[in-house]
Amino acid sequence: MDTFLSIHQEQVVNTLSAYDRMIFKGHISQLFYANGFTKYLQTQRVLLKDFKGYMEQTSEVMKAHVQQLVQAAGRPYQYLDHGSHSAGGQPKEAIALEIAKREGIQEGLICVLAAVEKCLTFSVRKNQKNGLLETYVRPSKCLHYYFYYLDPVFGFMHVRLQSWFPFQIQIYINGREWLARQLDQQHVHYERYDNSLIQCDDWKTAQACCEKMAHYDWPPVLQAFAKRLNPFLPLIQEAHFGSYYWVIDQCEFATDVVFKDRATLAAILPDLYEHAILQCSAEDILRFLGHKIHGNFTGEVTSSWKKRPEGWRVKHHLKRNTLKVYDKWNILRVETTINNPSDFKVSVETDDHKRRWKPMGKGVSNLWRYVQVSLQANQRYLEGLAQAKLKSKVIGYLDDLCRSHSKEGKRFARFNPLSWEDCALFQTILSGDFAINGFRNHDLARRLFPKVGPSPKEQKQCCARISRLIAKLRAHGLICLLYTSDAADE
Repeated sequence: MDTFLSIHQEQVVNTLSAYDRMIFKGHISQLFYANGFTKYLQTQRVLLKDFKGYMEQTSEVMKAHVQQLVQAAGRPYQYLDHGSHSAGGQPKEAIALEIAKREGIQEGLICVLAAVEKCLTFSVRKNQKNGLLETYVRPSKCLHYYFYYLDPVFGFMHVRLQSWFPFQIQIYINGREWLARQLDQQHVHYERYDNSLIQCDDWKTAQACCEKMAHYDWPPVLQAFAKRLNPFLPLIQEAHFGSYYWVIDQCEFATDVVFKDRATLAAILPDLYEHAILQCSAEDILRFLGHKIHGNFTGEVTSSWKKRPEGWRVKHHLKRNTLKVYDKWNILRVETTINNPSDFKVSVETDDHKRRWKPMGKGVSNLWRYVQVSLQANQRYLEGLAQAKLKSKVIGYLDDLCRSHSKEGKRFARFNPLSWEDCALFQTILSGDFAINGFRNHDLARRLFPKVGPSPKEQKQCCARISRLIAKLRAHGLICLLYTSDAADE
């Protein structure tokens, strides 16, 4: 069976598989254990009846700490009334990039944006059974701080910190930003379009860097960001409630198929998208993501085709995990996003030193397994796209066929594939009778004009007409002159 790369080997420059968006979340787990937060308040000598005042005090301390970081770096602080974007509808990321470009920031803190968003926090209520106050977890809203950085290692990134207990923290990193910094250090020249490499002088080195990221030691790096931004973390650790436990909230792993240019990719995109949305069944999507249909399966598989400002994309959902294909300039990107890793298995060692498969968790120690699962899904999806019937290529040939051509200063008329005469000519040439020795004038005359009379005049007119058709076919590049030993003697 032909693979996607073998079919398009003349148009494809290289492939690159790497992380795209990575979202890590930190949870101070021991605060969520039975009466964990109540015990923490006891270590701080805070009564439950004074809980509200203590929360307000911690919020003010957090705000003062953020203001201190902003002033020390000389960077702007902006509160967003509309949550995820500014009053003008500009997303937070676009605001940060605009500030970095306007002020020429090359490294360090860009800005801090603040917005009121949903969160999980602690509160106090009266227990209806014993009448005593107790702490509990509830959904609420509070101020969140977004720290945008141009990091020397990870490039453009941000950290989201909750201003109330339990100070949930989220760190966003883009794998392509990290890759760009790695290539800069190794002095490898490349060209970027958005967060994609559209050209690279050393694709082998780029892929080696991507593979190294799968085994990155993440906890110390993530912990360093948390320690820098959360002023209460040392206090929590001193009270013996540990530090953040880091999990992968979302992981995107993309395989980029790099074509020679945009036009080459654009010629096949309509057929690839049509195949992805119409021919890829629910069974296919399950197979791409490493699942089998069985009687206990209760999930739902959905597919959507959507036009975005950047272009078209086809996206498949299997429960909370997704598989999609879209284009970015000269790149066809297949991307697997894992939001629910428990749908996949990971091999673990048991107490008796044997290995067994179990549902995969969100811990950062499983990140290497995320890569394995996602890469296999991307490859299976590409092989599925290899079955697409590429009708778009024919359009260019038909368009050229329907235009007149000039050769050696002489103009030759166009063909009309819908006319009876031209269809008969094409069927005769492609019949297979002339596949070995080719054809001559009288061969076509016998097939196309069998009722021509025996008179010399009619025979001459038919021969001239066939000669004009042969010259027309040759001018359009549909046939070539076959030299034989007899022709050479003549």
